[in-house]
Amino acid sequence: DDDDDDDDAPRRAIKDGNFIVESVLATNLPTGPGIPTKAELFGGLNARKGNEVSKDDLSNDLEALLNTGLFANVDANVTPKGKNGYAVEFVFREKIWPNVQTFKVQGATVLPPSIEREVLTTVRKQGQCTVRVLATMKNIIEGYYTSKGITFGTISHFDGMETGDVVAHVIEGEITRVKAVFLDDQMQPITRGRTHPRVIQREHNFKVGQLYNVEDAKTALRDIFLLQLFDNVQVVPRPDDRDQSKVQVDIVLRERPVKTAESELEWSIAPGEGGKPDLVSIKPGGSVFFEHRNLDGWGRQLYGSVSTANFLQPQDDLGFKLEYHHPYCLGDGDPDKTNFKTSVFNSRKLSPVFAGGPLMEEVPSIWVDRAGAKATVTQNFTRQSKATASVIVEEVTTRDESGAVVGAGSKQGAQGQLSSDGPPTTHSGNGTDRLMFFQGGLTRDTTHFVNGTPVGARDIFNVAQSVGLGSALPIYNRFSAECTRFIQLRPEHKKRNTPPPVLVTHAKAGTIVGNCASYDAFTLGGPHSCRGYNVGELGAARSFLEYAAEIRVPVPKLDTHAFAFWERCTDLGSSASVPGNPTEYYRRAGSGTSMGAGIKLGPVRAEYATDGNQANGNWFVRFGERF
Repeated sequence: DDDDDDDDAPRRAIKDGNFIVESVLATNLPTGPGIPTKAELFGGLNARKGNEVSKDDLSNDLEALLNTGLFANVDANVTPKGKNGYAVEFVFREKIWPNVQTFKVQGATVLPPSIEREVLTTVRKQGQCTVRVLATMKNIIEGYYTSKGITFGTISHFDGMETGDVVAHVIEGEITRVKAVFLDDQMQPITRGRTHPRVIQREHNFKVGQLYNVEDAKTALRDIFLLQLFDNVQVVPRPDDRDQSKVQVDIVLRERPVKTAESELEWSIAPGEGGKPDLVSIKPGGSVFFEHRNLDGWGRQLYGSVSTANFLQPQDDLGFKLEYHHPYCLGDGDPDKTNFKTSVFNSRKLSPVFAGGPLMEEVPSIWVDRAGAKATVTQNFTRQSKATASVIVEEVTTRDESGAVVGAGSKQGAQGQLSSDGPPTTHSGNGTDRLMFFQGGLTRDTTHFVNGTPVGARDIFNVAQSVGLGSALPIYNRFSAECTRFIQLRPEHKKRNTPPPVLVTHAKAGTIVGNCASYDAFTLGGPHSCRGYNVGELGAARSFLEYAAEIRVPVPKLDTHAFAFWERCTDLGSSASVPGNPTEYYRRAGSGTSMGAGIKLGPVRAEYATDGNQANGNWFVRFGERF
């Protein structure tokens, strides 16, 4: 029945002398890397399956194939196929030229002469010049451009094959225009956005007259996203409409809302009379956060947050921070991208200095309140290496659990009574210090990720210098330095994404010269000091030294690594020089060693670490990196 339906269907009207192409074949067409494929050669021809063509159309196709200059002759055979169609067979005869004597490249600005010599040396070994020899030339030259990220670097055509003096004409993708294109919420282009175009311009390396490089595109995507002004960023290169050998670059952007405000309300219910909550004991707490990411369209940012556990009496534990960030404070042309940041703050943290050792009963906690202002200038030498300089004016207050100001630590005596003869909490001794000091920091970081694990080196130096102003006129210098090396032990696997084995070595030291307040003392122990101990469990020191080693090995099929480590930290006998010697007062060891092993699962580290002082161990789940 289907055949009858086909016979009865109306046939397509065909002009006299024309025919329908049922299939297109290629005979004796050379194949190989760099040689145009059948699809590339036949893509613009008239003779395509389903098309109606004439003899003139077929002649034009033959002329187009010959004009490529790759073939000595091209014939076309037309044979009936099916009821109404014809098969078109193109028969190629490869063109053969004399041996290559010389080779030059025209139009290149970044291609080194060594590539020309490499091409000539390679093709002389292949004898007569054919399409395959030209493809070898093309592969070498375009391979160089690809390796350098110049994706538009291609050979447009060859000439000089008849004499043996071959010339390759290249186009390299010179940039003629760079434009920021803003989109609305429906992803449609709009005339202009809220952000000044120079904010985008200073974050990318594209310049008119230079060559388009895919590495510049990756850098632009990363740095523009880091502005936190856009939720969609694309780099779209395309040939220039007026000159197809040149490139226009569109940076397509969709802006985020510039203003954000969030609030969170929490209710802390405390028991009243009879153990039941009442209106007096229901205390509302929470936080309020706001930000403006793009003041005046120049990427300057303002952040603010307020939090308290009791909105009815916020003065008891009010925490706030207001921060202003000014990028490129020295101008758009600053290669170090110097930025200025200033903030006013009030924060509260539990002090690990006043914590009992593992053999002590629980001791009363001491909270450290800091309220003040800070101004910081940061220079970015590379994406990860930077220098910072800050000036800080602050008031430091130490409080107990009830919020009362305390000037000394305490612990329970043998009879259970509370003893308040512990180490002083501040320079002044009355629980409150007012200080002004300078801070400086220098970070040199050359690490990069290889299949998800860092490899390279990182060095960090920090210093704080007081100016002798404030309570008790403290004068001190506090500095620390750390050095970490991530040593790749074997090249990464070419076919798998498992990280390579890496040896990590780490050392860190610091000291305080001059007056030393307990809240500035170095605390020993914890996930970022010596694993296997709680934060501050080993002591509070004026000087310290820690060193560690970790071996990371890939885990098959999980694309992650397992690790084993050994760490040690010591107060170098300096705990006694901290006022009140909190290390001895709270019966802490002053030094410790740990070892263990674990596995990394995404951002989580699951590890077993031993406490060398107590000869026991525990499992820990940590987020982020140790080093």
